[in-house]
Amino acid sequence: MFRGGRLTLFLVWVAAYVLSYFFRSANAVIAGDLRAELGLDAQQLGLVTSLFFLAFALTQFPLGGALDRWGSRRVVPAMLVLGATGSALFGLAGGFAPLALGRALLGVGFAGVLMGAVKAFAACFPPRRFATVSGLFVAVGSAGALVAGTPLALLAGAFGWRAVFVAGAVVVLAAAAAVLLLTRDAPPAGERADGAAAAAPREAADPGAAEGLVGVLRDHRFWRISLVNLGLIGAVLAVQGLWAGPYAADVHGLEPVAVGNLLVALGVGVVLGNALTGWLADTFGRYLTVLVSGALAAGANLLLALAPAGMSPVVLAVVYLALGFSGAFIAVLLGHVREVATPGTLGRAITAVNFFGIGGAMALQWAMGAIVEAGAAANGYGALAYRPAFLLTAGLAVATTLLYLPVARERRPADRGPKPAVAEP
Repeated sequence: MFRGGRLTLFLVWVAAYVLSYFFRSANAVIAGDLRAELGLDAQQLGLVTSLFFLAFALTQFPLGGALDRWGSRRVVPAMLVLGATGSALFGLAGGFAPLALGRALLGVGFAGVLMGAVKAFAACFPPRRFATVSGLFVAVGSAGALVAGTPLALLAGAFGWRAVFVAGAVVVLAAAAAVLLLTRDAPPAGERADGAAAAAPREAADPGAAEGLVGVLRDHRFWRISLVNLGLIGAVLAVQGLWAGPYAADVHGLEPVAVGNLLVALGVGVVLGNALTGWLADTFGRYLTVLVSGALAAGANLLLALAPAGMSPVVLAVVYLALGFSGAFIAVLLGHVREVATPGTLGRAITAVNFFGIGGAMALQWAMGAIVEAGAAANGYGALAYRPAFLLTAGLAVATTLLYLPVARERRPADRGPKPAVAEP
């Protein structure tokens, strides 16, 4: 599976994705420092953190066409340079405006990593390996959230959060150079993606790409898949990227390192989910996997909404782990997209679906901040302030899972069990 330089390509993309997950999740740990040093309230904290996802989501529109035209190897490194600039600016910011700009540049910089990797894997790995490679990639890459837990809390305590972000800019530049120099957009000469020993020409542009994309947008499955991405994966990203940290500190009185430990538990759930949902989908059906994830997400969010103040950190860790697991099946959703998209529209189709997840994370992160701040005006930053915010995410999980049900009822024979010869997500 990893012969012919594919292992190097895989590892380079994994390294870039680890950084993406680290930066999107980091504010959950340093939220207290941002509040204290820059005087941010909950609404401002939610807004500045959500700008990563807003910029990330808006970038999806031109990203798909750019990937289809120029390839991942050229597009993604240029974007990572912007991400490095954003990291440095964030670390040096003395007020809300430069902090917000730095966060937005980080979002633009990392907007192409997952989609760029998927596009590269689709060209360089055989279709029957796509599910395994994509699931493994997301699982290993999402470990960046673990680094944004206890390790970041310790680093910020030892060197300060600003030093971490300035140093992070250098690391991002190194990742950009690695993608440019060590990866490719197609299999090497003499080796086809399906493993056959013959030269494989570059994929020609699809003359019906525009019409094909319109067909994708007319397919009800596209919209139901996109909305479940928003309601489940987007909500987990919103909580993991910010509110899981302040919630644990404000409602349950935990110190920074203990908060970091909880975020590690949430990150472990994400890693396990990404590692196992591909296998679960192959074994029990991808649609059943999504439905169970929806039920798990609704239950975890409801428990956080109703939990009494001062709950045991062990119990919280179990809930956080379950929440992380419930939002970790992006590889399964990408398999849906392959069913409705042509090769010439795949880049735009997957970025369109991704827009809903990332855009949902942005909207929910900001909305939860506004809800918490409104509740704090009457009750302080306690359980009553956070309750309606988590009731919102629980209700969204229920609604989008129910909207997804018609897709599950239309499942094909190939989705009822594994078939080695059939391309999987």
